Amino acid sequence: MSMATSTDPRTAEQHAADSHDLIRVHGARENNLKDVSVALPKRRLTVFTGVSGSGKSSLVFDTVAAESQRLINETYSAFVQGFMPTLARPEVDVLDGLTTVITVDQQRMGADPRSTVGTATDANAMLRILFSRLGTPHIGSPKAFSFNVASISGAGAVTVQRAGQTVKERRSFSITGGMCPRCEGRGTVTDLDLTQLYDASKSLTEGAITVPGYKGGGWNSRLYAESGFYDPDKPISTFSEQELHDFLHREPTRMKIAGINMTYEGLIPRIQKSMLAKDREGMQPHIREFVDRAVTFTACPDCDGTRLNEGARSSKIRGVSIADACAMQISDLAAWVRDLDEPSVAPLLEALGDTLDSFVEIGLGYLSLDRPAGTLSGGEAQRTKMIRHLGSSLTDVTYVFDEPTTGLHPHDIQRMNDLLLRLRDKGNTVLVVEHKPEVIAIADHVVDLGPGAGSAGGTVCFEGTVDGLRTSGTITGRHFDDRAALKETVRRPTGALEIRGASTHNLREVDVDVPLGVLAVVTGVAGSGKSSLVHGSIPAGAGVVSVDQSPIRGSRRSNPATYTGLLEPIRKAFAKANGVKPALFSANSEGACPTCNGAGVVYTDLAMMAGVATTCEECDGKRFEASVLDYHLGGRDISEVLAMSVAEAEEFLGAGDAHIPAAHRILRRLADVGLGYLTIGQPLTTLSGGERQRLKLATHMADKGGVYVLDEPTAGLHLADVEQLLGLLDRLVDSGKSVIVVEHHQAVMAHADWIIDLGPGAGHDGGRVVFEGTPADLVRSRTTLTAEHLAAYVGA
Repeated sequence: MSMATSTDPRTAEQHAADSHDLIRVHGARENNLKDVSVALPKRRLTVFTGVSGSGKSSLVFDTVAAESQRLINETYSAFVQGFMPTLARPEVDVLDGLTTVITVDQQRMGADPRSTVGTATDANAMLRILFSRLGTPHIGSPKAFSFNVASISGAGAVTVQRAGQTVKERRSFSITGGMCPRCEGRGTVTDLDLTQLYDASKSLTEGAITVPGYKGGGWNSRLYAESGFYDPDKPISTFSEQELHDFLHREPTRMKIAGINMTYEGLIPRIQKSMLAKDREGMQPHIREFVDRAVTFTACPDCDGTRLNEGARSSKIRGVSIADACAMQISDLAAWVRDLDEPSVAPLLEALGDTLDSFVEIGLGYLSLDRPAGTLSGGEAQRTKMIRHLGSSLTDVTYVFDEPTTGLHPHDIQRMNDLLLRLRDKGNTVLVVEHKPEVIAIADHVVDLGPGAGSAGGTVCFEGTVDGLRTSGTITGRHFDDRAALKETVRRPTGALEIRGASTHNLREVDVDVPLGVLAVVTGVAGSGKSSLVHGSIPAGAGVVSVDQSPIRGSRRSNPATYTGLLEPIRKAFAKANGVKPALFSANSEGACPTCNGAGVVYTDLAMMAGVATTCEECDGKRFEASVLDYHLGGRDISEVLAMSVAEAEEFLGAGDAHIPAAHRILRRLADVGLGYLTIGQPLTTLSGGERQRLKLATHMADKGGVYVLDEPTAGLHLADVEQLLGLLDRLVDSGKSVIVVEHHQAVMAHADWIIDLGPGAGHDGGRVVFEGTPADLVRSRTTLTAEHLAAYVGA
């Protein structure tokens, strides 16, 4: 009797295909990286850490992820590539062993009013199919339940060729959509305050229209004054009913004004198209101020804010309409879907249930599908993007995460860690840019970049295990086990901000006194109602400076000098010292190099290939016309000043011939938030998330106000940077300000004078104040999730 012999695969010679277990990066030079070379193990969890601005994102996103995406794009035809974003090859010598990269970043979801959590995750698409199959009465296809599809119908004659003859036939069509006709699927309607549009006591000739851009005899004002529909010298208050209708509501009409063909339209529809159709955040400041003043947004009275027409709301499954389903908390909706036992749609119910369960699993069960996507925080948006990847059957994929714990309570971080490990254990490579020690601790491999930020960073300080990092002596290694201690004595409040009956979103008639004159921290699990309490009850306005999480916007022409207003006093000082116009010292105005238009580089478009940017030969990348560089202040020209770091510029503009008090104050604030290394002329597009957050904080510190409201100021900050932030908050409070911080970071909680803890859970399980008092009292109480985690953090 013979026995078959088996070969132990572990002792057999390794197959050639199994030898590619590393992603090799050699000679990476993107942004501030200095010939970085690393070897990243595949099918492992690698965490990249280092101070904000040290080059983590440059290595992970701009090098590894960007090259993978570029190589995938190259597999498509030239025709298809013409419709895709063109990506340049990263500045790197060798990139070997790449796999397909899926990037899950913190970019906010579009603020389009039609985009919701449901539309962004395909959950709405599945719900619409479900209601089109099971809803009673049956009203039509899935389109009938979509608030983005309008109901339209039409009829007419069509010409067709039949048997060699031309025949005319009558045809009709109709599409049943779910869009509310009044609000057009937006859920809100706008009312314009007419007193903010014009001064009725004046005539058009006297400048009655007060809308920005319609004053001073420009084409907009001439269009109305010379239209001929009314007397421009007559006060608007004396207009007849027909004249007022023509002025405010007339349909588009072609006419000639001063010999030029123009389209006349009533003032209200014209403003609605030119101003109200735009995203508020993308408006110029003076336009945004006008819109805030003149426009009120109210829930649509026809659909009650559901965005759906009456037909879509009338079709129900077990007494629940699609509007009711979208308004439910997702954890409740998941239970409702699981209770539906309909064999005819079993696969659909299974897929929808899995998607909704993923929301709950990832800690977003407190959201509802009708929540506008633009209102999600950075952390919520990132986790929403993760939904589609959790149940994926793909393996050997590289997932790249950008600080996935942003906006998460310590209690939620453990859940996020489990998800990251699950993705890894399915056979994927997981690369995470992160500062939190709790996430670094679960890494299989750590890459620490630094030692400093900006030009002082860009090198690998350590590569290895977590235990090796602890003893490495790098900034991250030294601060890894740092724990902020509870303060022995806390400041006494000088007053209190009374909040009564707060009911925004999930808040349950909350009554709380927020102490003033101290450092107060509002905390609680994600979705417990912190931002609703702070931003909903303490609106930015008189005496209140609010710094939220909205990202700062800026093109490659924007830089810290233009964003903070620093360039203005510098330009004026240069102009005064040289007896010329200030406009000469702006690369976006008269002083711009004519060849590159002040960009410093010349862009060559290569259609579907990546465009090429070459340094402008005329100005050598300095962005200014040669004659402008002949003007000096304190022995330096304007390009040399913009090439200085914040610390160098602070010293240069702080004394001597170049002393500019206004500029020095702005530079002092930038240094206070830890941006002393930043070049003041560096494009905003090259700044990291943490640097942008601190740049915004420094800018708002100039605002006049006694109360500062900060929303997660530690986002994107390294452990060492958090210490500096705490020092800044202390200085603000000691100077007589009141600081209210929405925060999860235990170091900030431990450093607070007063803590307000919301919970106990998220969504409808939260919305209540579960603790008020000092951090020491919270640790002693051990009654909330925050108390347990803070006690463990301080070692109590």
